[in-house]
Amino acid sequence: SATTKQQRKGAGEMKSAVAPSAQQRIDTNPPRGTRDFLPDDKRLQTWLFNEFTAVSKSFGFEQIDFPVLESEELFVRKAGEEITEQLYNFEDKGGRRVSLRPELTPSLARLALQKGKGLALPAKWFAIGQCWRYERATRGRRREHYQWNMDIIGVGGVEAEAEVLAAITQFFAGVGLTSADVGIKVSSRKVLQQVLEQVGVPEETFGPVCIMVDKVDKLPREKVVEGLTALGLSEEVAERILSALAVREVGELEGLLGADNEAVKDLKRLFGLAEAYGYADYLVFDASVVRGLAYYTGVVFEGFDREGNLRAICGGGRYDKLLGTFGGENQPCVGFGFGDAVIVELLSDKGLLPAIPHAVDDMVVALDAELHDVACRAAAKLRQQGREVDLVLESGKKMKWVFKQAERCGATRVVLVGKDEWERGMVRVKNQETREEQDVAIDDL
Repeated sequence: SATTKQQRKGAGEMKSAVAPSAQQRIDTNPPRGTRDFLPDDKRLQTWLFNEFTAVSKSFGFEQIDFPVLESEELFVRKAGEEITEQLYNFEDKGGRRVSLRPELTPSLARLALQKGKGLALPAKWFAIGQCWRYERATRGRRREHYQWNMDIIGVGGVEAEAEVLAAITQFFAGVGLTSADVGIKVSSRKVLQQVLEQVGVPEETFGPVCIMVDKVDKLPREKVVEGLTALGLSEEVAERILSALAVREVGELEGLLGADNEAVKDLKRLFGLAEAYGYADYLVFDASVVRGLAYYTGVVFEGFDREGNLRAICGGGRYDKLLGTFGGENQPCVGFGFGDAVIVELLSDKGLLPAIPHAVDDMVVALDAELHDVACRAAAKLRQQGREVDLVLESGKKMKWVFKQAERCGATRVVLVGKDEWERGMVRVKNQETREEQDVAIDDL
């Protein structure tokens, strides 16, 4: 009938609107600025995360985690920061403003506030999580990355900064990076604060000035001066600020601000502790380091490669007032964020990335289709013993293929289930390294 034809036509139109033609092919690349992790990449990532975890645990830190999706307000309390403009934020189906996390520290602060008085201090926590920022993708910087954070809550002295810096340098040494390869620039936000007070810059301008000064290594000096004058500073004041931040010796800073200055005292104590730990050769005093995030309040630091080919490797510092900005009671806090992308680029440049081949303990193969059940039994027996087993799911493969496959999957042994051996209740086990073979009862696997 006409009605039936109309229904069929409508169904056909709906199908074509919903499903692409069989001849169409989707774009197989991941979204711009993101990555796929094939097995080789994933093994490397696992190695890196294991290095992060081992260092954190060796310092007595406990691991935590948070949702990738957070409330938007967690990241927009400081207007004007670049990070606020780089959010992957949207309204969910319940009408709530949410964001993919661009960093981990605000989530940690939220968790600390949630625990309240029940949080035992000092708290030493670490996390490894994926973060998202909508920005231009460059070498070592993508729109998604994984970040290792170590944070100490509840310690007001620079002993906390010295401890997390010790962790970073221990990681560097553990992966083969010496102080000739990498360094950590150290300063204090209090230095800039004191300089601004001396030249009469109002306190409310401090945050925007920090964000601008943080671009000193990324922009020509005249562009930074332009940015500072756009904030209402005179060109003379802008030049005085940049000149003061060009100081590269703590002794010179002491002459500029005085021996009783709080920032000077903190930095002298920190460098003394670095000598005690044995990592002072990694540290470089650089008064221009202020970090762009508005919540830092004291000592700040930034890891860099000595050749200057890459962006900052890591960064962090003291943020004693962050919990207060979220409506809670302030606690002294210190921590750092360490991305996965830049360090992999650096280790690759230095030839320090490990080769991590695919490897299993055993490969089990049935040489005849009717013996596949036996092969399954053998594989299950081995797995129960905690061994990693690759069971060949297709039976009757030629021996040339079997041993080529064993080499590809890195098997240390090959377990062959053949008719002759199985008639005696045995399977043949070949050691790939020694090439020795022996028949073994299946229950003795």
